[in-house]
Amino acid sequence: MNKKVSVVKLGERDYKETWDYQESIFKEIVDLKIENRRNESSAIPEPTDNFLISCQHPHVFTLGKSGSIENLLLDEQGLRDNYASFYKINRGGDITYHGPGQIVIYPILDLENFFTDIHKYLRFLEEAVILTMADYGISAGRIDGLTGVWVDFKEGATDPRKICAMGVKSSRWVTMHGIALNVNTDLTYFDHIVPCGIDDKAVTSMNKEVGHDVNLTEVEDRLIRHIASVFEMELIV
Repeated sequence: MNKKVSVVKLGERDYKETWDYQESIFKEIVDLKIENRRNESSAIPEPTDNFLISCQHPHVFTLGKSGSIENLLLDEQGLRDNYASFYKINRGGDITYHGPGQIVIYPILDLENFFTDIHKYLRFLEEAVILTMADYGISAGRIDGLTGVWVDFKEGATDPRKICAMGVKSSRWVTMHGIALNVNTDLTYFDHIVPCGIDDKAVTSMNKEVGHDVNLTEVEDRLIRHIASVFEMELIV
């Protein structure tokens, strides 16, 4: 098992460019696993690499393969008016928004280096976000049956608010896509979608919860460290 994970910080990067970058790394890892399997009787398997890609995106809406286009409330002119783009992509989940002030982490991991359980993988990502929120005095957690991390999440709460969305793809236990944490995000962009296809729950951000903007670089570093701790990774920065 190779638990070394390379951290790649892209800064603000176009969504399609980042998606293509993810796909290229994902394909290299999957192809290596196929080659290792083909040669398993005659050679020592070559270890697979792991990556945590961190970035922000310009305004963009993305629709997962299980989502409905009806959850995007803008037409083409509306997208142009809001300086936003739109992509149908190959992750799970419905529609979500990415934009400035939001930290996006794309783990491209060979889960055979850690554990082979997608449910556990999602819960571990959520746990890293929950720990990060606790660092800032934000009580966050899970809601049964819903993926992601929420504020005012406990049973009987009257105003649950999603602070982090998640959507992943995996093949041969290799993952891509990931998590989007609202830090200093312009939440008005969520008015243009039915977030994650759920029309009775609100979204929030760290700055809205604490009452002031939060240092993005600091949150990014803390989140990456918590992911590494939960997964017992050895980070390569």
